[in-house]
Amino acid sequence: MAFRRPALVVLTLALSAGCSSPGPGAVPAPAASAGPAAGIDSAWAYRGRSRVVDGATAAVVSGSPIASEVGRDILRAGGNAVDAAVAVGFALAVVHPEAGNIGGGGFMVIRTADGKARTLDYREAAPARATRAMYQNQRGDPTELSVTGALSAGVPGSVAGLVEAHRALGRLPLARVMEPAIRLAEDGFVVDSFRSRSIDSDRERLYLFAASRAQFLPGGEAPAPGSRFAQPELGRTLEAIRDSGWAGFYRGRVADLIAQEMERDGGIISREDLAAYHAIWRDPIAIQYRGNTIYSMPPSSSGGITMGEILNIVEGFDPLPPFGSAALIHREAEAMRRAFTDRNIKLGDPAFVQVPTAALLSKQYAATLRAQIGPRASETPKFDPSARSGSWTTHYSVVDAEGNAVSCSTTLNNSYGSGVTVAGAGFLLNDEMDDFATSPGKPNMYGLVQGDANAIAPGKRMLSAMTPAIVLGPDGKLLMVVGTPGGPRIITMVYHVISNVLDHHMSLPDAVAAPRMHHQALPDEIEVERNGFRPATLDSLRAMGYQIRERGHWGDVEAIIRTPSGWRGVSDPRYGGGGAAY
Repeated sequence: MAFRRPALVVLTLALSAGCSSPGPGAVPAPAASAGPAAGIDSAWAYRGRSRVVDGATAAVVSGSPIASEVGRDILRAGGNAVDAAVAVGFALAVVHPEAGNIGGGGFMVIRTADGKARTLDYREAAPARATRAMYQNQRGDPTELSVTGALSAGVPGSVAGLVEAHRALGRLPLARVMEPAIRLAEDGFVVDSFRSRSIDSDRERLYLFAASRAQFLPGGEAPAPGSRFAQPELGRTLEAIRDSGWAGFYRGRVADLIAQEMERDGGIISREDLAAYHAIWRDPIAIQYRGNTIYSMPPSSSGGITMGEILNIVEGFDPLPPFGSAALIHREAEAMRRAFTDRNIKLGDPAFVQVPTAALLSKQYAATLRAQIGPRASETPKFDPSARSGSWTTHYSVVDAEGNAVSCSTTLNNSYGSGVTVAGAGFLLNDEMDDFATSPGKPNMYGLVQGDANAIAPGKRMLSAMTPAIVLGPDGKLLMVVGTPGGPRIITMVYHVISNVLDHHMSLPDAVAAPRMHHQALPDEIEVERNGFRPATLDSLRAMGYQIRERGHWGDVEAIIRTPSGWRGVSDPRYGGGGAAY
């Protein structure tokens, strides 16, 4: 049994200075602190270990250093941030197969140098043959069919999104933008230790499917570190997209191969589903926070609205308690609880659900929620699934010489998605159907309990937690680009990095490396990264009535911030990413 320090049980019940809404009871006051580092446990492993690149002109950060170099080289060749983002997206499908993809979907937040912000939704969609109860057993409980195998796949959106972003805002020819990814697929790339371990960690699931076994486990083993890994079938698929754009994937040979894979493995995506898919331009969520402006994704992402609610509630606590204190974590947990309660009941694909965006993001509504926060843990309301109003993803951020910025999150959902590689086409299919409320009122693989607003329906886009974000400073200039993978924790991680920089005045490397906490309403508990916060702090939270779950480390934040000399790219030390700049 691990040694535990004595509990800190004396709680100050005075209001923090400047708290605008005391609520039904007093909230614990901020404790004295020497700065953010004082709230971090001495055993924290990631202190000072963020990977940093600096450039006077431009920067790219992603889950793969190779992909980031591809983006940087496209910028140097005269491409803009969208060209680079598209190039990185296709490169990640080759060099970061657990999450980079052309068989999944994603979201892109773009702010051009003229100040215009827009978002592109290329989330996967339910096939026409999908039914509400297709993943339930006889008791109505969710089954593994929504997680592994071809039936778990939604209609892929990544190719449509990347091609549409390039068509609308790219500068270089598509063939030039895609050339590096094609070369990496056909000639291969040198596998690093992270990628080798990643494939090996999913070897049992990949081994279930012949094409996945052949591609990712040659000789029955994951590619060894230092070996060269080529994917010629994927290269041919990328060439079809290069030559024919959208139609190179959603019609013709590749579409036929997807349909054949469905027939072999019991999936339901048809050629008609593929031909009907398109990416959707949407207006961004715009959040005002302490004089800064934050742009993020609207539904079918839940990220922008849910993070906006958290920020709006927290904004009323001014100043915030010190980083890592029980008083701060209490406030954040209660804000997250309320935001995720709304998320899980009220949000869904806007083509199917009327989403009360303005009401949920109003400062007045946040004040009402804030007033409910007292000195102790509250309870998540009983869930009514009929009420209405990752595990793996990857993120990359790009800023170019002109000040155009792209924040892009893309996903297969589970690591290596459904586990199914499309035979003859060389790419993995997603298992995004699990992001629906496959059994409303019961938890999915992330423990999220969701309602009818996110129930399965043909053509519907499943709700996502991806939260690509772009932050402008009070001067209206681009300040930061940020995002991460991590399932529902994506929302709280992006919140934490933004708050760490704006509220706790951390450098971006420290903000990314700092320990994280998370509350998603149900299950009713605070998750914390193991060895991140002091044991005394966690004991104080338990004394307030919280259940605390200490878990491993999560997330792969890829962020860029403006500096006096240009741009600083920061990659999360928890994972295998890296940046490139010039």
